[in-house]
Amino acid sequence: MKDNNDMPGHLARRFQQIAVAVFLAEVGEAGFDLTPVQYAALATIKANPGLDQVTLAGLIAYDRTTITGVVDRLVQKGLVERRASPRDRRARALEITDEGRRTLRKITPAVESAQAIMVRGLSAREGQELMRLLRKAIAAGNELSRAPLREIDLKA
Repeated sequence: MKDNNDMPGHLARRFQQIAVAVFLAEVGEAGFDLTPVQYAALATIKANPGLDQVTLAGLIAYDRTTITGVVDRLVQKGLVERRASPRDRRARALEITDEGRRTLRKITPAVESAQAIMVRGLSAREGQELMRLLRKAIAAGNELSRAPLREIDLKA
């Protein structure tokens, strides 16, 4: 039997645990109460005004049923608003608020610091190689995920 440290799934889980802990510590120290998924959702909503929750879930590779709670918390924090969609009466369009924009602007240094801490044991070249290999492995396994990343044409 292989040692856990020879199994990519175990190492990926450990790295995720470290990544979340570092993110929460850096963001918390900067005075913010956002999870990594909330941050990803907020940044994606800012970059794609008016998208719906299903599209948001696809763009950040998050489970469609769970994204509702993420958006609910962003709305409760005053960072996002739900509005009637001009394209589909059943859907709600997501818009970032002024407070959401301020939060993203102020939280960015903490998020960047967290990313640097996560790879601090690697040289710059090794960090780039890790990112390249992660992207390659994720692309190869994307469709195996319960929440695959979806490239979506928002202009259509």
